[in-house]
Amino acid sequence: MPYIPVTASQTEAMLRFLGLHSLEELFREIPKEFRFPSLKLDEGLSEAETLRELESLAGQNADAGSLFWFLGGGAYNHFVPSAVAGLASRGEYVTAYTPYQSEVSQGTLQTIFEYQSLIADLTGMEVVNAGHYDGATALAEAVLMALRNDPSKRRVLLPLGIHPEYRAVLDTYLAARNCEVESYSGSPAEAARGTGLAALVACYPDFFGTIPDLSGAAQAVHREGGLFIVHADPVMLGLLKSPGSWGADIVSAEGQSLGNDLNYGGPFLGIMATSAALMRRLPGRIAGEARDTENRRGFVLTLTAREQHIRREKAVSNICSNQGLAALRACIYLALMGKNGLREAASLCWHRAHYAAKEIARVPGCSVRPGNFFKEFTVTLPCPAAGLAEKLAGENIVPGLPLSRYFPEKENELLVCVTEMNSRRDIDTLVSAVRRETSSGGRA
Repeated sequence: MPYIPVTASQTEAMLRFLGLHSLEELFREIPKEFRFPSLKLDEGLSEAETLRELESLAGQNADAGSLFWFLGGGAYNHFVPSAVAGLASRGEYVTAYTPYQSEVSQGTLQTIFEYQSLIADLTGMEVVNAGHYDGATALAEAVLMALRNDPSKRRVLLPLGIHPEYRAVLDTYLAARNCEVESYSGSPAEAARGTGLAALVACYPDFFGTIPDLSGAAQAVHREGGLFIVHADPVMLGLLKSPGSWGADIVSAEGQSLGNDLNYGGPFLGIMATSAALMRRLPGRIAGEARDTENRRGFVLTLTAREQHIRREKAVSNICSNQGLAALRACIYLALMGKNGLREAASLCWHRAHYAAKEIARVPGCSVRPGNFFKEFTVTLPCPAAGLAEKLAGENIVPGLPLSRYFPEKENELLVCVTEMNSRRDIDTLVSAVRRETSSGGRA
C-alpha cells in the first residue's frame, strides 16, 4: 500500500482545528536537540548494490532444501507444488481481508467454503471453521468447547505423548478456568474412566510419531458424558482412518503440512472441525453456500461466534484472524493433490520413515522405540543426541530433534522425521553418518 501524504492545505486545516499556526508550534514540547537527531547513516546504495548485499546475507541462511533434513517436532518439510504459491499470490488473494461484506467478498468466501469442504472430507467431520492461528490454539479451543458443552464437568485428560509446546499453550488457556487437567498413558479407551469427564484428547499420532489405538475410545468417553477430541496429522489422514470414523466429536490439526512452507516457524494454520450437533459452540467463523432472491449461488458468513460480530459476553472465542492465506494455500494444495495424490504422499512418508527406522536400528548401539508410527520415530543413541546433532550440522545433516530440549532425562534420544522429501540416498547418508559418529565407543 503506497504512502499518501497530506497536502499543504490539509495540514493548514488540521493546524487551524488545533488552534496552532505552524508545525514547529505543534512539536514545541519536544526539545530541539531531539527533533531531528543525526542518525549517522552510511551513504545510500544503488538498487544493484542493495540486491547484491541482500543476496549475500540470504546466502548465509540454511534451509531445508539445501540440507539433509530430518527435523520435525511440529513443523514439517513436505512437498509444495509450485502452483500453490503461484495461485495464492495473485493480487485478489493477497489483498483480501476479513469478508465482512459478502457482496464484495465472494471470492474470499468461496475459497473459505471450499477449504471447509475439503477439510470436512479429510477429517470425516460435518462442520469446519475458517481457521485458527495454529494447531496448538486449535486444540486449546477444542478443549474450551468441551468445557462449555457441560459446565458441570471439569476433568480434561491429555496424553503423555502430547507435544510439550501444545501442553504449555493448553496450560495457559486453562489457567483461569475451573477445571482439572490430568495426564494419561496407554489406550485412550482405558483412560476414559471416572466422573466429571469433560474431554479426553488423543493425539493421532503423538509427539513421538506413535499412532494410538483409538478403537472404543469415543464410546468410552461418551459413557462418561464427555467429548472425544482427536488432534491429527492431516497428511496421515490421506492414508489412515479419519478421526470422524473413530467417533471423534472435535478434531484439531496443524495445517502447515498442507501446502504451507516452514517459513521460519509461521504463520501456520490451525484446523478445527466438529459435528453438526456442536456447530454452535464452534469458535471463529463458518462460510456457507446460499441462494439469493433470483436463485443465484453465493457465499455468506453463516456463523460468526466471536466478539467482533456479536455481544462480547455471548462470544465463544476472541480469535481475530481466520488465517485466510494459509487456509487458501491448504485449499489449493488439497485440490491439486486430490485423494490419490495425498494418499501417495502419506504412503511415501510411511514407507520411507519405516525404512529409515529399520536401517538406524541396525547401527550398533542404536535402537528404535517399538510400535506403529507415522513419519516420526524415536532413536535411542549410545551418546548424547545434542552432541551428535551439532557434529552432523557441520556436514549439512540435520538428523532430527534432540529430545533433551523438552525432556532432560532423554539426553540420548533423537526424534527423527522422514517425509516424502527424503530420498533413499538422503536416508542412507543419515544412517552412514550416525554409524560413523557412534562407532567410537558411543561418543559423538
